[in-house]
Amino acid sequence: MSRLKIKVCGMRHIENIARISELKPDLMGFVFYPASDRYAGEVAAEELQKGIPHGIIKTGVFVDEDLYSVKAIVMRYGLKAVQLHGNESPEMCSQLMSIGIKVIKAFKINENVDFSRMMAYVNCCHWFLFDTDTKTHGGSGEHFNWNILDKYELGHPFFLSGGIGSADAERILELAHPALIGVDINSRFETMPGMKDVERVKRFINKIRGIKHE
Repeated sequence: MSRLKIKVCGMRHIENIARISELKPDLMGFVFYPASDRYAGEVAAEELQKGIPHGIIKTGVFVDEDLYSVKAIVMRYGLKAVQLHGNESPEMCSQLMSIGIKVIKAFKINENVDFSRMMAYVNCCHWFLFDTDTKTHGGSGEHFNWNILDKYELGHPFFLSGGIGSADAERILELAHPALIGVDINSRFETMPGMKDVERVKRFINKIRGIKHE
């Protein structure tokens, strides 16, 4: 059985959320960045709260949002984690950790990435998330060069993100990086922005978890 956590991100349709929840991903992500096609701020808070089992970590994704607004959305939607996808400071991460929620700090990865700059965040977030460096904030459907991960030596656990699709499951299972803790999937599993293909997600999750039968 794989040790990897699975995060399904960019959810926004209640029925789709319920069906994906039945697959028991470890985390489910909701984008609270108004410029995103997957913006979840229009989803009724009560629907979101009752539609997800307690075992799934409800995660809000934010981009350079102020601390007050993030806290307000965390309370309104009953979030258990936040993913900070902009230029948020270590101090902001620490303040969010102090209210008892899990913090994921995302970093854009390219050929010139300087992993040492992430050191300041090691003690103020639970996990890192490495995404492809594009003009958008996630959901690009593009890979970065995973060989770059060989240069990452901080040891802080990270999620692998950026254009992960069904065909990547076997390669992900072959990755031997000791700090790899999970995978984040999104656009490559969609029929439209925010709408996941349940069967494709199911097959991917089963592959990662080593489940061979229905």
